[in-house]
Amino acid sequence: MIVCVAVVGHQNNPLYIQSFTEADDALKLHHIVHCSLDVVDERVNNPKKSGPLLNETFLGLLYPIENFKVYGYLTNTKVKFILVTTDLDVKDADVRNFFRRFHAAYVDAVSNPFHVPGKKITSRTFAERVSTIVKSFGLTSAV
Repeated sequence: MIVCVAVVGHQNNPLYIQSFTEADDALKLHHIVHCSLDVVDERVNNPKKSGPLLNETFLGLLYPIENFKVYGYLTNTKVKFILVTTDLDVKDADVRNFFRRFHAAYVDAVSNPFHVPGKKITSRTFAERVSTIVKSFGLTSAV
C-alpha cells in the first residue's frame, strides 16, 4: 500500500508531498521523506559504492524503516521523487512503472506556463492525477 509520495527540488526543498493515510501519520511520513534525502545524496555522490549507473534514474530501495519501505527516483534535473509503501514485497518493475507515470505527471505539471520553477506544485489537476496513479497500482487503501 502506498502511503506517501513526494517531489523534492534539486536544493532539497519540498515541492509536493501527499500522504494517503490518517492525519496522525502525516508528520511521521514527512520525517521519513526528509531522512531519505540523505540516502539519495549518498547514492548520487558515491556511485561506485551503491549508487545507480550515471544514466539510471531509478534509485531503487533507499532503505526499509519500521513497517515502511522507501524508494527513490532522480530526474535529469536532480529533482527527487520519493515513494513510501507499507507493502514489503513490492517488485522493482512495479515501482519503476509507478515512477515513470509519476514523472510524466510531474512534467505535465511543471510545463504549465503559470507554474514558477522551484516553487511548490499547487495544481489540483496534478494532485488528482497523482491520486489516480496511486490508486491504479492497487497499492493503496481507500482514502
